[in-house]
Amino acid sequence: MRKKLCPQCQIHRFYLKNNEGERLVVIVNQDKEIIPIHDHESLEGFDTSILYCLGCSWQGSVDRLH
Repeated sequence: MRKKLCPQCQIHRFYLKNNEGERLVVIVNQDKEIIPIHDHESLEGFDTSILYCLGCSWQGSVDRLH
């Protein structure tokens, strides 16, 4: 599976936040689908409109990924 990359540092892992401040580590595939890195985790309750890069200070939407 090809993964989308951070436009700033070019890594492929991001995280999402929920209202409690918890983080969920995710990847984004070429079809712009956000996928948790662990099969037993769910996107439920997490804000999928803003991705946060694990490697740098970049944050933004799926549409801005390379």
